[in-house]
Amino acid sequence: MINQVTLVGRLTKDPELRYTADGKAVSNVTIAVNRPFRNQAGEYDADFVQCTLWRKTAENTVQYCRRGSMIGITGRIQTRRYENQEGKQVYVTEVVAEMVQFVGPKKLDVPKQAYESIGL
Repeated sequence: MINQVTLVGRLTKDPELRYTADGKAVSNVTIAVNRPFRNQAGEYDADFVQCTLWRKTAENTVQYCRRGSMIGITGRIQTRRYENQEGKQVYVTEVVAEMVQFVGPKKLDVPKQAYESIGL
C-alpha cells in the first residue's frame, strides 16, 4: 500500500511551536495550495490543507518561515478521531510531514477571498 502526498503551498499564518508532555516539538500549520484551474469567475481557488510537523522539522519551520512563505511538504495522510466536550466524535484528516523544504521568498499570491473565507 502507498500513502504518500507532496504539496507545495503557502503558510496561511505564522507557525507556532508547542511541545508534547514528553518534550517533542510539534507545529500544526495550514498551507494554501492553489488549484490548477480557474473557477467560473476566472480566478484560482485554493485548498487549505492541515499539516503536522514534528521535532527538528517543526523547529526549523517556526524559525525560518512566516505567513505567506512557500513550502513544500512530503508526508502521509493520517485520519484520527477524538471525542469533543459535547461527547461527539470529531474526525480529523491531516498530512503528517516527513520532509519540509523552504521553496522561495514570501509572496502572497493566494486569492484574497480565499484567506477571508477562513477568517485570515
